[in-house]
Amino acid sequence: MTDQTVAVDRHPQPDDASTGRAVRPRPLLVGAYAFPHGDATSNRLLQLARSAAPEGTRTLVVNDWPCEVAFPARPPDATGVDLVTLRIRGLHRLTRMPARLARPVRVLRAVRGRGVRRGDVSVVLLPMALMTLGNWAVLRLVLRCPVVVDASERHDRRQFRRGWLTPYYVRHRWSTFLATRLVPRATAVSTTLAGYLTGHGLEVLVVPPQVDCDDFPVGRPPAPSTGLRLLYAGTPGRKDMLDVIVRGISLLTPEQQRRVSLTIAGVTRADAAARSDLDVALLDGVAAEVRFLGRVPRDTVLTLLGQSHFSMLVRPTGGYAANGFPSKVPESLAAGCPVLLNHTSDLASYVHDGVEGLVLAGNTPEDVRQAVVRALRLRDEEWTAMSRAARSRARESFDHRAWRDRVSAFVAAGSRR
Repeated sequence: MTDQTVAVDRHPQPDDASTGRAVRPRPLLVGAYAFPHGDATSNRLLQLARSAAPEGTRTLVVNDWPCEVAFPARPPDATGVDLVTLRIRGLHRLTRMPARLARPVRVLRAVRGRGVRRGDVSVVLLPMALMTLGNWAVLRLVLRCPVVVDASERHDRRQFRRGWLTPYYVRHRWSTFLATRLVPRATAVSTTLAGYLTGHGLEVLVVPPQVDCDDFPVGRPPAPSTGLRLLYAGTPGRKDMLDVIVRGISLLTPEQQRRVSLTIAGVTRADAAARSDLDVALLDGVAAEVRFLGRVPRDTVLTLLGQSHFSMLVRPTGGYAANGFPSKVPESLAAGCPVLLNHTSDLASYVHDGVEGLVLAGNTPEDVRQAVVRALRLRDEEWTAMSRAARSRARESFDHRAWRDRVSAFVAAGSRR
C-alpha cells in the first residue's frame, strides 16, 4: 500500500511564504470523496470551501480519494480552493481500514508538505461522515484550532433494508453522536437538522446546498407547447418516490401522456427495479416516453437540465427528507429549469407555487397527475417567466458568493475562541 499526493492546486495562496509576507490563517477542509464533482457531498463541500475562506484567502482542501471509486484519467482540479488529492494505491478491503485509521496523520503530512505549519490553519472543516475520534483528536490537538462539522443529512433506519445492521448507518449515527459531544459549532443543511444539533448545545449556521451559478448555461428547451419534457436526475434509493412520479404520469389521459416525456438519469431500468420503489411493470402500460440513462457525467446532467421544462422530485415527509435538503433543487433552479415537487425540509422558503416551479399538494400519484396537468396547460410565456424566476432564486439564495460573508464570519468566530 502506498500513499501518493497526486494533485496539487496550480494557483498557490498569494500571501504564502515565497512572497516574504506572513501567511494569513485560513480554513482547512478534509474530505474523502470523489471531489470536486463526484457526488452531491463533493459538490456541497466544494461550495462550502469556497464560501468559508475570508476575503483574500483560499481554503486548503485535502481530499483522500476513496479506494472504492475509480480515479479519473486527469487529476482532479477545482477553482477557488487550494486542492491536494491523496490517493491510496491498492483496492483490497484490507488496505482500506488502515488507510482510514491513518487518515489524520496522512492529512497532516500533506498539509505540512504545502509548507503549512501550526498557526497557519484557522479552523478545520469536517463533513459529518469524517467526524471520528482519530480525526478530531489528531487534527484538533496538532493544529491547535477548532473543528467545525458540516451536517448535510441525518439518516433514519427506514432508508436501509437492514436497518441497524447496515454498517454505513451505524457509522453515521456514531459520527453524529461524537459531533454532539465534541464539537461546539456546525453548519447544517436544514433548519430541522440545525434544531437537532442546537438541542445538543451546538452553535449552528443553516447553509443550504450551494451552487456556482456561472457553471450553468442558460437552458433553451423547445417551447412547452410542443411537448412537456420532465427530468428526474439522481439515485432514488428509498429517499425519492420514483414510483409515485411514474404512477402519476400513468393517470393522465392517453392524449396527455403522449405529450409528456420523462428522462430518468442516474439509474438504469434494472437498477430502478432493484434499488428503488419503482414497479417497472408499470412502465408497460404508460403511453408517455420514459427513458433511463443510467449514471451519467455531471456535464450531461447540466445539459439535461437545460433541455428540460421541469425537474421532478417527490419525497416522503418527516425523517430523512425533513433533515436533509435535496441538492438537485438548487442545481435545477440555477439551470433555469423550474421544479415540480412537494414541500419537504426548507423547500417552502425557496420554491413558491407558480413562481420557481409547481408545488404538489401532497406526495401521491394523484398529486403528481394534477401538477403535470397544470404544467401541460402553461403558456410558453408563463414557463419562460418561471424559468427566469428560478435562475434569479438560485443566484440570490444558493450561489456560494451570496453565502461567503455569513459562512466565513461563522467559522472565523469559532477560530477566535
